[in-house]
Amino acid sequence: MVAATQTRDISLTQALNEAMREEMQRDDRVFIMGEDIRSGVYGASAGLYADFGENRVLDCPLSENAFVGAAVGAAAVGTRPIVESASCFLWVAMDSLISQAAKMRYMFGGQVDLPIVYRMSMYYGGSMAAHHSDRSHPIFMNVPGFKVVFPSTAYDGKGLLKTAIRDDDPIIFCEDRTILGARGHVPEGEYTIPLGQADIKREGRDVTIVAIGGMVPRALQAADSLAEEGISAEVLDPRTLVPLDKQAILNSVAKTGRLVVVDMAHKTCSAASEIAAIVAMEGFWSLQAPIQRLGTANVHIPFSTALEPLCYATAESIADAARVTME
Repeated sequence: MVAATQTRDISLTQALNEAMREEMQRDDRVFIMGEDIRSGVYGASAGLYADFGENRVLDCPLSENAFVGAAVGAAAVGTRPIVESASCFLWVAMDSLISQAAKMRYMFGGQVDLPIVYRMSMYYGGSMAAHHSDRSHPIFMNVPGFKVVFPSTAYDGKGLLKTAIRDDDPIIFCEDRTILGARGHVPEGEYTIPLGQADIKREGRDVTIVAIGGMVPRALQAADSLAEEGISAEVLDPRTLVPLDKQAILNSVAKTGRLVVVDMAHKTCSAASEIAAIVAMEGFWSLQAPIQRLGTANVHIPFSTALEPLCYATAESIADAARVTME
């Protein structure tokens, strides 16, 4: 739903900030908590403390399990917390996430809603070393009870975050640091984007490239280079991984007959693996070539600025995968 036609170019970080500000103005049950958010050091929470005060912008101690768990209790009694994690390093909070947030509504027979948005920043690609370079969205895809959202543009980021804040389920909202500064057209007025609705970022006829988060701009670059060779690539962004818009992916593959899936997570058990499996099972007769799947090798991310870029798919490797499907 879009209620405004005027747009401006803003960054994905600014779009997330606007989404939270508008939702906090709209609903006084919404509040934000996390590490160093009053200072706005990570950008998306900038200015919120000045506007909404200490009762709705809560700086938390460096104890992820504590504040991730506190959000569960807060949501259970009627508030709508947004939890900002400084990075996707949430392993120390997995008991609160997996055993409580994801399971409580089911185990209580639907007697409690848990409208929590866990904003998970992925700081890969910036020499953050192994502890803080995880891309853990596939793990949360594997946990019933969570919805998993992964925008790739400023427009999608704002619309999806507003929808997530209004949702009554716990949501893992993934933010890819490699594109947080990317600017795009965002309406000035109210709009939301439904969960479970993929978006075709570029139409094509020869090969479908399904790309996630920060891999979308690289897929679009690959499509540009392929076009120079006469190969028309369709770039599809799922936008939400749970729920996943299977039909949009299957429709695209039915049109092109070929599929490349690109994920920044480890290749084993990745979102790319799940998408490839769905198409292999439900779209097999549409395929004219084997599916190509790109992801990170099963290694810990090195601190070295020379080695880390070798871990991830590039526009060149995506284009090469597409060429393989055309052979």
